[in-house]
Amino acid sequence: MSTFEIAEDDFLLDGRPHRILSGAIHYFRVHPDDWADRIRKARLMGLNTVETYVPWNAHEPQPGEWTAEGALDLARFLRTVQEEGMHAIVRPGPYICAEWDNGGLPAWLFTDPSVGIRRAEPAFLSAVTAFLERVLAIVRPLQVTEGGPVLLVQVENEYGAYGDDKDYLRHLVAVFEGAGITVPLTTVDQPEPAMLENGSLPGLLKTASFGSRSRERLATLREHQPTGPLMCSEFWDGWFDHWGAHHHTTSVEQSAADLDELLSLGASVNIYMFHGGTNFGFTNGANDKGVYQPIVTSYDYDAPLDEAGEPTEKYWVFRDVIAKHAPVPAEEPVVAAAAPAFSVPFLDAVPLFAVASRLGDWQHTDDLPTFDALGHYSGLGLYRTEIDTAEPAVLEFGEVRDRAYVFVGSTRVGVLARDHHDSAITLSPSRGTLTVLVEDQGRVDYGPRIGEPKGLIGPVRLNGEGLRRWSVLPLRLPSLSAVRAELDAAGAAVEREPERLAGPVFARAAFELAEQGTLFLDTTGWGKGFAWVNGFNLGRYWTRGPQETLHVPAPVTRAGRNELVILELESAADATAAFVSEPRLGHTDF
Repeated sequence: MSTFEIAEDDFLLDGRPHRILSGAIHYFRVHPDDWADRIRKARLMGLNTVETYVPWNAHEPQPGEWTAEGALDLARFLRTVQEEGMHAIVRPGPYICAEWDNGGLPAWLFTDPSVGIRRAEPAFLSAVTAFLERVLAIVRPLQVTEGGPVLLVQVENEYGAYGDDKDYLRHLVAVFEGAGITVPLTTVDQPEPAMLENGSLPGLLKTASFGSRSRERLATLREHQPTGPLMCSEFWDGWFDHWGAHHHTTSVEQSAADLDELLSLGASVNIYMFHGGTNFGFTNGANDKGVYQPIVTSYDYDAPLDEAGEPTEKYWVFRDVIAKHAPVPAEEPVVAAAAPAFSVPFLDAVPLFAVASRLGDWQHTDDLPTFDALGHYSGLGLYRTEIDTAEPAVLEFGEVRDRAYVFVGSTRVGVLARDHHDSAITLSPSRGTLTVLVEDQGRVDYGPRIGEPKGLIGPVRLNGEGLRRWSVLPLRLPSLSAVRAELDAAGAAVEREPERLAGPVFARAAFELAEQGTLFLDTTGWGKGFAWVNGFNLGRYWTRGPQETLHVPAPVTRAGRNELVILELESAADATAAFVSEPRLGHTDF
């Protein structure tokens, strides 16, 4: 066991001054069998600590349904950090931002409008207390004072940019202390006077978040905290990407100079990100400052370790900077060989509508429900009703969240896109079933639109008359067993391979590997959708870019036969799946 405390302007580890050199690795964005590799590479860059957020909505996707296993095994992650001889920082929020769906807050919290999010409101305090007590029960025995790796635990996250409810912060501190957390508690805010004052309490160590002008930002932090160690607990060394924009990169030289200046001033640091990883499945967040901008699947972040865990130029330059201020291991990480490149045809396909009823339960209602009202908090859903119009008609919605494919019978008549502010579409004279396939493209993770419900937002009118008597089907896709059964049947019934894919359609390919290994799935020949390898949801693809490949973690693959399934929502002119030798994250020009 060790001691870790704050004395004057230093962290003290076992009574000796200690500088934290940390890097962010989000365990929930990295395959658990890759954790050890990424953590080891952090140590070889010269870091002594690994930091992670804790995503509440991943651990508790439905009220009371708690999970901390597999990819969410926080205890295993922290033990892996310790096994590498490193320390850890845990940031459980409850709000984390992190470009993660809903900023990590469970969508079910918002279904009751009386719940006061991120403030001292009884229902929210009850829910957040239960969450924190579960997380802190994992963290408590893994503190350095208990023989574990955890040095610091953060209270809330950039709260000064959101509110100033000191009673709320005091409640969180009481929960942390009541759960047996004895290591120092910290807060983080951007180095703006109001944010630093609003986002913390006396007795908590204020830290700052920034990516440039280190001397100036640390001076501002010192003005608002006369004593205590200086720390940038989010040193932004890159940025994230939106669909339809460019791939963000930062200057290696400038980032290195800012890091060098920070360390020369004696500050501790957490590099955000050291290794970004991937927004697997439906987990990406979004921004909306007048235009809705969903975040891409890759969370590469232009970090020192790229999305697939390989050192970048930034890794080696940062390593040299750190070596000026602290010991760096002589050992260097081994750079992996290029991934195999090959193509395979899709063998069989089945329309989404043919399998949809096996992916959930239809619910019938007069009024139009949101996904959230049905307890469906991510992914896709179907809305159906009957229409009868003898003349061209305008179908209009209150709002689409976030992308709606409109069908009359089996014919697709158009798409409504939230990012284009679409809310109406013209229909030809029609009689029959109106079907709307809606995709939740990711919940806003920052700002006032956090927590908004997904799906179709009413009212819905056809030529000004309200449409009622809806049937709604939330599509549940944690397993592909029902899809595989339909694909097996389709493959047996059709002798030839599909030449093209007209969505929405599931399609399956198979490929052989000599051994497990990282792959990069080329998605440039497809429209928009999702991909699974051996049942593991790799995330979203979209021809809009900038991202052009999906990262397939090595542990997802296997020697011998492997399966690729995609759900193509739009179209693919060539029903072929290609894998390429390296990631392609898109153009970097504005």
